[in-house]
Parts: sequence; structure tokens; C-alpha cells
Amino acid sequence: MRAFLLLTIFGGNVAQATIAPAIRVGDIAPDIPLIIVVLVALRRGTEVGCLTGFAAGLLQDVAAGGLVGVQGLTKATIGALVGGLSGRLAVAQPLVQVPGLVLLSVAEGVGRFGLLKLFHFPASFGELMTYVVLPQALYNGFLGAAVVLLLAWTDAVRDRAA
Repeated sequence: MRAFLLLTIFGGNVAQATIAPAIRVGDIAPDIPLIIVVLVALRRGTEVGCLTGFAAGLLQDVAAGGLVGVQGLTKATIGALVGGLSGRLAVAQPLVQVPGLVLLSVAEGVGRFGLLKLFHFPASFGELMTYVVLPQALYNGFLGAAVVLLLAWTDAVRDRAA
């Protein structure tokens, strides 16, 4: 199972580097590693979600350049938060997962902005929310909905075959 998790993290970052630019709408590309972190944390819990988020974010930081560790910290926080909530809330329903993914995408963007502001990031909060964070959160929601529906379909097929 560890090999599958590592392959998922690495594959998500490869998809971010290769597929995300091809499916971008305007200047907005989905954050595929964040989608993977949320879905893994929902299924595996706090510790795995946190480690998955840190590894995926760190790989994303190294690949993109800039400040190394910002994405790792924010994605690890989101993974731990989602993993902790998965035991307390009914998050197995797709109607909960997709809006949760959108809200967590916004939270991750705001957290990343806060960390970058410590290093005198030049953009204003309003511009960043309007042109980057909110559109990317909606795109993550649409892509996450497709992934959640695909996972639900594969679970249904597996249950029928068993």
C-alpha cells in the first residue's frame, strides 16, 4: 500500500507538470496534488493525509521553483485537517467531498498567501483571490467532482463483482 501511495503522490505531481498546463482555462490550472491530498486524507486519516500533503507539496515546490516548503506546509496542514475531520463528519458522500474540496482549495490559497506575505509577496489579497485562488478553487471542484464520481463508480463495479 505504501508503494501505491508513493506512486499516487508522484503521479499527481507529474500530472500537475504535464496535464495541468494542457487543460488550463485561461490562466487557471487545477491543483491536482491538492485534489489527491484531500481524497487520500478522506480515505486514510490524519497522519497519512499530513504526510501525503507534505510530500506532494514539497515535490510541487521543487518542480515550480520559488520558496521551497510553502506548498508543502499548506498541503500538509490541509491533509491533516481533512484527515481529522473524516472521522468526525460524514465525508464519504460526494455532495460533501466536492464543496469541501472547493473550501479547502480557498483555505490553502489563503494560507499560501499568508506565508508568501511574510516574504513581502507583491500581490494584493483582493487580486490574488479574484484572479487566482477562487477560479482555481472552482476548477478544483469541477475536476474533483469528476474524480469522486469515477471513484464511486469503480467502488460500485467492484461491489457488484464481489
